[in-house]
Amino acid sequence: QVQLVESGGGLVQTGDSLTLSCTVSKRALNGYDMAWFRQAPGKAREFVAYIRWQGTTLIGDSMKGRFTISKDNAKNTGTLQMTFLKPEDTAVYYCAVPNAPYRAFSSRSSREDAYDNWGQGTQVTVAS
Repeated sequence: QVQLVESGGGLVQTGDSLTLSCTVSKRALNGYDMAWFRQAPGKAREFVAYIRWQGTTLIGDSMKGRFTISKDNAKNTGTLQMTFLKPEDTAVYYCAVPNAPYRAFSSRSSREDAYDNWGQGTQVTVAS
């Protein structure tokens, strides 16, 4: 079964930048979408960004202009670059991939239920 491991979280100050990585094992990332979600204490999991298998990206509204998603199929790794971080970005960040490859575009791609495999998450804390 595919495994995902997030890394790169930590404690930063407001305005700082941080880059999260998601390493995928037991399956090639090529041909698969990847998404990032986050969950703050006491809140529902929130869509952050996705990158489709062919490279199209979508960033959540509150992250546009600050976050960038990418993936390196050769390294089987996805990356979420976060800049101008705010205290409200504090959350556990999760990466996820679906079971099906070469998925057609769907508005569901920003929903949790569009993804079958999840990492354990990495904590990002932004101090004010």
